[in-house]
Amino acid sequence: MSGGFSRSLTVAWGTFLVGALTWPFWLVFARPGAALAARDMMVLPHPYLTHASLGFGDLAARNVPQDAVLAVVGMVLPATFFVAIAVTAAAGAATWMGSRLGSSPWTRAAAMTVAVWNPFAVERLLQGQWSLALVAWLLPAVAFCRGPGRLLAVWGCSLTPTGGLFALATVLLVRRSKLAVGTAALACLPWVGATVLQVVDGAASASSAAAFAPRAETYTGTLGALLGLGGIWNADAVPASRSAGFALAGIVLFLVLALALRRVPRSMLVLACIGFAVPLVSWLLPGVQALIVSHVPGGGLVRDAQKFLALAVPAYVLAAARLSRNDLAGAALGLALLQVPDAPRALAVLAPVEVTVPAIAHEGRDVFFPDRPTLLTRTDGVPVVDPATKAMNVVESGVLTVDGVEVDGPPPRWQVADVLFNNGMLSPEAPEKAQWYFSDPQVGLVARPDGRGGYIVEDTGIPARPLPLSGLALLSLWFAVPLLALLDRRKP
Repeated sequence: MSGGFSRSLTVAWGTFLVGALTWPFWLVFARPGAALAARDMMVLPHPYLTHASLGFGDLAARNVPQDAVLAVVGMVLPATFFVAIAVTAAAGAATWMGSRLGSSPWTRAAAMTVAVWNPFAVERLLQGQWSLALVAWLLPAVAFCRGPGRLLAVWGCSLTPTGGLFALATVLLVRRSKLAVGTAALACLPWVGATVLQVVDGAASASSAAAFAPRAETYTGTLGALLGLGGIWNADAVPASRSAGFALAGIVLFLVLALALRRVPRSMLVLACIGFAVPLVSWLLPGVQALIVSHVPGGGLVRDAQKFLALAVPAYVLAAARLSRNDLAGAALGLALLQVPDAPRALAVLAPVEVTVPAIAHEGRDVFFPDRPTLLTRTDGVPVVDPATKAMNVVESGVLTVDGVEVDGPPPRWQVADVLFNNGMLSPEAPEKAQWYFSDPQVGLVARPDGRGGYIVEDTGIPARPLPLSGLALLSLWFAVPLLALLDRRKP
């Protein structure tokens, strides 16, 4: 096979992989006014820069700096366009990295497929966690790329706290470059700074550890699901093929890739072991996981234990690239596809939809919606995040129920607002800070449904709070991080 023809096949295969898993995002260019809204994903074309998006809201800084970045980008072009481009670029980076690691057309194709078409990325996309799928696709570049490309991959991962930590762990274990470590650390500052400066407790409830534990899949059990990079806690965010037994292909794929483990550096294996250790502890030692989640500030980062499998993706990709025979590489390619053969069809739920944002002239003031749920429901039954929280400063309840169990309760300011404006009762377990909010609830508007699809708005006279300068400074620093790539002149 000639070199030119081989390269053409590689490009064609990579294009197919990327297009098959990102096609719903590209529909936003045909519907620029629609939103990307499915489960945890709520991307409005033009989000509002809020206190919460900077990490200084009522809840822990779990979407920092992602939401603020989308708000800033939305001032220039629809944020939905940005997400479509970012997700596609990350998937493209994964295919490019896989093609560079392989030594033959078959090993290149196998590595590309394992990097992109894996249950972790598909299930996280279906959960609406597009930025976590982006992290899984970028980590191979963080691990194996050199030069500015690696730093840009680190920066892309840091859109969320989880991604920032994963990128930092990868460069510490695999690429011990002072510049890469410094870049990863700086990119984490927006959420680290917000966590340190704000007074929100980052710990989560003990019950949430069980609710977000990894899940067994049909015929594989929990361990088998994890070996195949599956096992997300939410059974509704899983393609139908996984429930029909196709998850078994993941176990066979793991056994095939294990044949190349001797050719995978120890640092990569250590990283993968860390990725498996967290979900295994959650599964086998739920009491330990509950203790960490409920008593350690920021422990909520580890309650969704299965997401740590992203740390194993680089080792899987490198193992696929270093299989010794083409027939093994071909088997790895086929098994990777067979794990989630219906992925492109399942991902159709991510297509842009119209969402209704409350039409309230808030002018930056904090809005309290009595009895408004944390999650709403699309017309097709898919739960979605309340779009109002992305369009204005909302006093968020943050109440989250999984399988009938409340895993997240309301923060103190919401409890006080409920007492003051909705005849609610203050919980006996409410922290002392709740008492402080009685003198200054910071609620400028109270919006009650009028029964006709609109709202009756009560003005309390409390003005808008200025955006925190520390949050804006940390966000500006994050946007400046790519400048460090200019310092790394090594070739990729």
